[in-house]
Amino acid sequence: MSGTSSPSTPGRDHPGERAAADPIRLLAIRDTPLSVDEVFAAVGDAAAGGTALFVGTVRSHDNGADVDALGYSAHPTAEAEMRRIAEKVIADHPVRALAAVHRVGDLRIGDLAVVVAVSCPHRGEAFDACRKLIDDLKHEVPIWKHQTFVDGTEEWVGAS
Repeated sequence: MSGTSSPSTPGRDHPGERAAADPIRLLAIRDTPLSVDEVFAAVGDAAAGGTALFVGTVRSHDNGADVDALGYSAHPTAEAEMRRIAEKVIADHPVRALAAVHRVGDLRIGDLAVVVAVSCPHRGEAFDACRKLIDDLKHEVPIWKHQTFVDGTEEWVGAS
């Protein structure tokens, strides 16, 4: 076979090509605890050389104020918006697999609020796609955060 090459296999290691299966492996809004392992497993792909995962947790403070309680609520269209954003990330990056799960309801400090992951042929692509996914989810999906602070004040924050 010297001097010859086999035709490329679509969806393997070529930017812009996709696997035959839908790369959106998991999208959900849940009122139950989230699992990093579930999201990571969902984006497993033998042709992916890089997987980037982001985990958003409830922190004990925000803008210098101590947080006492936090709750998320979602508009009925939130999952459809998550899909739209996921499809755009896939169109703009060589994504092999993508997953995103966001929590709603009352959460405690340290609870997982959102877990997203993207696998791509190379690490840089995975980092870029994962960052785009979480940034766009945060800014465009109609999920609202209600924070109550230790001093009794509270605030609603736009998209989570």
